[in-house]
Amino acid sequence: MRHGKPDIFNSDQGSQFTSIDFTAVLKKAEIAISMDGKGAWRDNVFVKRLWRSIKYEEVYLHAYKTVPEARAGISRYLAFYNSRRPHSSLDRQTPDQAYFKALTPILVAA
Repeated sequence: MRHGKPDIFNSDQGSQFTSIDFTAVLKKAEIAISMDGKGAWRDNVFVKRLWRSIKYEEVYLHAYKTVPEARAGISRYLAFYNSRRPHSSLDRQTPDQAYFKALTPILVAA
């Protein structure tokens, strides 16, 4: 309500998003529908892994009583996840280390 209706709705092709009832609501509101291709698991594998980590390492361990409490806890966890939690897929570096290392210019001797 605060931001108005979206111009486009993007989702995967899960049954809840492809049902006639669901798509009819979008069409009636003149919202364009965009769906990732079937079998395009690669499109969101990193986000799914991140949310899995957030759920099992933060959310399920705390019984948030309010939305602000949940936001604060998840915010703290994301800071930890990016700056202090080593990742095996990043050769035991944190995401911040891997990202900022890649931004460092490589000096080549002339």
